Amino acid sequence: MQQVLKVSRKIEYALRAVIHLAAMTPGTVVPFREIARAREIPQDFLAKILKTLVDAGIVRSLRGARGGYRLGRPAGEISVLDVIEAVEGPIQINVCLNQTGRSICGQSPGCTMYDVWRDAQDKMLEVYRATKVDRLVRPADAGELQPLHLPAARA
Repeated sequence: MQQVLKVSRKIEYALRAVIHLAAMTPGTVVPFREIARAREIPQDFLAKILKTLVDAGIVRSLRGARGGYRLGRPAGEISVLDVIEAVEGPIQINVCLNQTGRSICGQSPGCTMYDVWRDAQDKMLEVYRATKVDRLVRPADAGELQPLHLPAARA
């Protein structure tokens, strides 16, 4: 059985929700349950994800009878990387690429893979940073769920 590096469900669901909101007319407030139903996201999981996206400023929450969610800024200003880092934190494809710049791997003094890991991570981050949410919206996105295909590094 072949193993693959996978995007987590949390990331996938967060992107589904943000793309759904981006498909709406700017400023449109969408009820929580509508997002969950339209994007086939478990409601309990979506509630946690939306809170995280609100905290990051990607999504805005409005309370009341006409409450719901809308984007916190224009879809063209929100990158896939923004969404990923909001729900999962910084991307690090290998332990040696930690945020402090210090290697915590005992193999680091003679490791020949470090540059490969760094190049792979840099290229992946470049794609995620350059891909804005508005580019992921399709006319059908306000209706039926479409599969989400994101580039990812392979194991």
